[in-house]
Amino acid sequence: MPDPVVVDRLVKYYGARLVIRGVSFSIGECEVIGLLGPNGSGKSTILRMLAGYIAPSAGSARVAGIDVATDSLAARFYIGYVPEDAPLYDGMRVSEFLHFMAAIKGVPRHRTGSAVNAVSEQLELGPVRKMTIGRLSRGYRQRVTIAQALLNDPPLLIMDEPTNALDAYQVIAVRSVIRSLAGTRTVIVASHVLAEIERVASRVMVLLDGNLLSTDAMAEASAARQARLRVDGPPPAILATLRSIPGVASAVPESEGLYRVDIAPGSFALSDLARALVAQDFALSELTEIRPDLERVFLDLTRRAGAAEKHAA
Repeated sequence: MPDPVVVDRLVKYYGARLVIRGVSFSIGECEVIGLLGPNGSGKSTILRMLAGYIAPSAGSARVAGIDVATDSLAARFYIGYVPEDAPLYDGMRVSEFLHFMAAIKGVPRHRTGSAVNAVSEQLELGPVRKMTIGRLSRGYRQRVTIAQALLNDPPLLIMDEPTNALDAYQVIAVRSVIRSLAGTRTVIVASHVLAEIERVASRVMVLLDGNLLSTDAMAEASAARQARLRVDGPPPAILATLRSIPGVASAVPESEGLYRVDIAPGSFALSDLARALVAQDFALSELTEIRPDLERVFLDLTRRAGAAEKHAA
């Protein structure tokens, strides 16, 4: 069986403007993937290409082995799509809208009622099923949008900024829905809110200015090692000593007497830091290992990308 999603050197131009720059990645069955990046980084463009709404300028995107550009209708059978600020028919009642969407998605007529009931129960739409969509709160409108995406029980669910502009209670409710889908289908959630992605995703991809900086930022966060030291002595000599220790990738001062050390991958004992400093007669009063979180990894990735672009220019 092919991976549910395979993207190969995907490129997108809007006119003369290059917005997606040769992005490649694959997503395995039942993974919950977070696509993280600031507004304008190209997240929505990638999702729209995956959903078959717009065509790539170059490269390919395949869903369940089907090219979404050359056979869009066949690919959409496997996809549930929750766009940002989805247009809904405000004059329709919720139940009418879901029946209408089920017909569009090709749900057999004899299964439509059970499909609508199932998504209504899953999204807790019972209290509003007879209400017109125009009277719903933003939170319920988002639930209706997610419900329509699930009507044909698609193996791939694509969600673009699903908690955007929701209040805290509504965010928790949507997050709970996403978690409930884990293990039953593949889910891609795009957001510029790091905390939301971190809470729901099993793997995080980082996008910046159309470039994919990482396909697994959470793994980088768990693999990265840092140490914080408090040392008395002349800073230049302390930094020189730290930077001379095999396994130390970088050493920088954080404040007076406080230093942060980045440790290169591989075997390395913190006691090596202590021994080297004590051997130079520095007074070491604190040595703590810290594990960088996703926020720090995201900032490091974007900072390095910005520095590389500036150097190339």
